[in-house]
Amino acid sequence: MRRSTLTRTTAETDITVEINLDGTGSYDNETGVGFFDHMLDQLSRHSLIDIKVRAKGDLHIDDHHTVEDVGITLGQALTQALGDKRGIRRYGSCLLAMDDAQVRCALDLSARPFLIWNVDFPTSSIGKFDTELVREFFQALSTHGGITLHVDALHGFNSHHIAEAAFKSVARALREAVETDPRKADAIPSTKGAL
Repeated sequence: MRRSTLTRTTAETDITVEINLDGTGSYDNETGVGFFDHMLDQLSRHSLIDIKVRAKGDLHIDDHHTVEDVGITLGQALTQALGDKRGIRRYGSCLLAMDDAQVRCALDLSARPFLIWNVDFPTSSIGKFDTELVREFFQALSTHGGITLHVDALHGFNSHHIAEAAFKSVARALREAVETDPRKADAIPSTKGAL
């Protein structure tokens, strides 16, 4: 069963994440940050990973700790659910268009976290959501999920569309990477024999 439930509690946040890698893209996310919930819903729907997040954070300060710590917990849950990564495709990529925005993602579930982030937002916020937090989320996800993650925005003038295209592009790439490879379902996808 490629599932995981993980809770992370600090002085700043209390977060529980449940995922099912072999899901249908069902989601149930409540972080107290409306736009971020919308992005997590997109991540689930387009990766076909079932995701349930419950987060309580110090939103009276700002959204930073909540968004970052959800990324940390989701990355850890992903690592746990993947186990030794036997049988996965490992790599994924997506070139995704959303209205004016076009975002490219390539990733490797390598256990070697690295983020390349070439995404600029024309505005500092989307409603009340700080656009800097999009990168913070993916940095945390990459680091704690052991993901080499490259995200490049090629076009776009609407911050909402750029952010949503980024989440959807990463989702589609994740969908491909976590899927079982029917030609090598019993093998770890590395010449080293371990990931």
